Amino acid sequence: MSTRPIVVKHLGRQPYAPIWQAMQAYTDERDADSDDQLWLLQHDPVYTQGLAGKPEHVLMPGDIPIVHTDRGGQVTYHGPGQLVMYPLLNIERRRLGVRALVCALEQLVMDWLASHDVVAERREGAPGVYVAGAKIASLGLKVRRGCSYHGLAINVDMDLSPFERINPCGLAGQPMTQVRALLPDLTVEAVEQALLTAFCQQLGYHLKS
Repeated sequence: MSTRPIVVKHLGRQPYAPIWQAMQAYTDERDADSDDQLWLLQHDPVYTQGLAGKPEHVLMPGDIPIVHTDRGGQVTYHGPGQLVMYPLLNIERRRLGVRALVCALEQLVMDWLASHDVVAERREGAPGVYVAGAKIASLGLKVRRGCSYHGLAINVDMDLSPFERINPCGLAGQPMTQVRALLPDLTVEAVEQALLTAFCQQLGYHLKS
């Protein structure tokens, strides 16, 4: 099977707003020949409220800032120890629908967990990946000019308590889990490398040299 090249950026730990602005800028500036890119990073602590977000789902934000962003979905939390994957893809060029991209992102996490004998599932009407009812990965996209940005956040080895101060993705009482609780020997770096490989396999990419 032929694959397409993708540029991968390992960005480490970053504040939220500058990365969001950079995603918007790349999406607005790219043309039909621009590279698809995948940004891998962790964020400083932040709550992000999607376009459909309702303020009542933010219960007690405390000292964690809230950013009203332009992705789909409701409120979620990003923080250190959570792997964030931002696919900046020309989905029009790929003839890939938004729903197909969402399903592919969910599937690559589910398949990777299955390779470690962890059974995960998706849930109709509540994008993301769930293990025994607890959410391990959250998902929200924006498509503009036929191109995607924002993406997928996988809880790996983090403090989950900030999720208790919101209704995650608008779901009151939604339990959260993380890779560390299921596969304690895996680091964020190991999960990042594994999910990069899974992403390329699922969506038909190879790393651009």
